Amino acid sequence: MTAPAASTSGVEPLPLVAGTWSVDIAHSSINFQIRHLGVTNVRGRFDTFDATLTVGDTVGSVAVEAAIDLASINTNQADRDAHLRTIDFFDLEKHPSMTFVSTSVTGGDDGYTLAGNLTINGVTKPVTLNVEFYGVDTHPIDDRVRSGFAAIGEIRRSDFGITFNMPLGAGKLALADKVKIELDLQFIAP
Repeated sequence: MTAPAASTSGVEPLPLVAGTWSVDIAHSSINFQIRHLGVTNVRGRFDTFDATLTVGDTVGSVAVEAAIDLASINTNQADRDAHLRTIDFFDLEKHPSMTFVSTSVTGGDDGYTLAGNLTINGVTKPVTLNVEFYGVDTHPIDDRVRSGFAAIGEIRRSDFGITFNMPLGAGKLALADKVKIELDLQFIAP
C-alpha cells in the first residue's frame, strides 16, 4: 500500500492492491443536481447501485463499472420522484437501470480523469469525470482495506433523449438541460 502514486504516463504502480474492489454502499453515494426555474438547484440521489473498481499494475489498467437502479431515485419529494420514473424522464418499464463502463483512466497526483460510456434510456454517450483519490486505510472494526474517491462531471439530459420540460414564458424553461453529477465512493479491497 505504500507504492508511489501513479503518473500521467499510466505506467507507475498504483497505491492499491490489484484485483476487483467492491463498492461499500453504506459509505458511498451517487448524487446529482439540476437547475429549476433558473433560480435554484434541485438535488437528488440514487439509493440503490452497484460498482466495481478493477485494479491492475498501472493507472492505464484500471477499470470501473457501475449499475444504478433508476427506481431508487430520491429527491425528497415523492410526487416528483414518481414523475421521474415515467416515460417523461427515465421510462423505467423499458429501462430500469443506468450503467457506466469506463474506457480509460489517466492522471496522477493532481487528480485523475475517468472516461467512459454512460447508458440512460437505451442511449449510450461518452462522459468524463474528474476524480480525486482520497487514499487507502484499514477499517478499525472489520480490518478490511478501503479506498475512497470523489468524482464530478456533468451531462446533458437531451443527449439521452430526456427532453421533457415546461415553458415558463419569455423563452425560459422549468428545467435546465445540464445535470451535475457528484459521486463519493468507498471501495473494499479484494
